[in-house]
Amino acid sequence: MKSILWYLLAAFAEIGGCFAFWIWLRQSKSPFWMIPGMFSLAFFAYTLTRIDSSHAGRAYAAYGGIYIVSSLLWLWIVEKTQPDRWDVLGATICIFGSMIILFSPRP
Repeated sequence: MKSILWYLLAAFAEIGGCFAFWIWLRQSKSPFWMIPGMFSLAFFAYTLTRIDSSHAGRAYAAYGGIYIVSSLLWLWIVEKTQPDRWDVLGATICIFGSMIILFSPRP
C-alpha cells in the first residue's frame, strides 16, 4: 500500500511539472513557470525511487496505469473537463494491467 501512495505522489508531481511547462509554452505565460515545473519534475523522479520494487523497469511499467488514471483526474479536477466513457474504459484497462504487474507473485 505504501507504494500506491508513492505512485500517486509521483503522478501528480509529474503532471503538475509538465502542466507548468504547458502553461508557459501553450498558453504563452511567463517562463518563470519553468521553476516550479522543474522542482515538481525532480520530486517526481525522487518519488519513483521510493517504490518497493527490485527492478526500476517494473516499477515504471506499473506506474503507467496509475499515471493515466491520475491524468484523467487532473483533467476533471484542474481543467474542469469530465473524462468521457472512452477515457474511463482505457484507464480501467490500464489500471488492471498495472495491478497485474504490481501484485503478481514472483519467485
